[in-house]
Amino acid sequence: GNVAMDAARTAVRLGADKVTIVYRRSKEEMPARLEELEHALEEGVHLENLVAPVAFTGNENGQLTSLTVQRMELGEPDASGRRRPVPVEGAFFEIPTDLAILGIGTGPNQVLLRETPALTLNKWGYIQADPKTGETEIPMVFAGGDIVTGAATVVLAMGAGRRAAREIARRLGAL
Repeated sequence: GNVAMDAARTAVRLGADKVTIVYRRSKEEMPARLEELEHALEEGVHLENLVAPVAFTGNENGQLTSLTVQRMELGEPDASGRRRPVPVEGAFFEIPTDLAILGIGTGPNQVLLRETPALTLNKWGYIQADPKTGETEIPMVFAGGDIVTGAATVVLAMGAGRRAAREIARRLGAL
């Protein structure tokens, strides 16, 4: 939603070569405000619709190298009223990346967790991340907000995002 747009726009502003948001539904079902989405696209953020993250891949040094995604198609509406994403059998592809910022809602994506066992969960089932930087157990993969703390305040999520952005900027040489 809006937090994903903010994170993507911040990454662009901090000098990332290419920023891509992957979203399992269509642009029309996206929970972000249309204005937020338009601003992100104007700033150079790429949007990959109807794909769902499946796994992260790294090299022998533990550095992130790609994100595996699966194509989706829209089925019947779910409880939210939006059309439910349905995986397209065998339709997987890789997106090269060296950094990932997770913005996938208030609960962990079970497919992502199953396919990415290096993402450690805390005792409440949320992604474990360094409280100072937001970095997960996978180097250069950051998480913050409700996916780490459970449902909390916007202020806490913003603070987590700022800490992660600061660390990302430091590593990119912007600070």
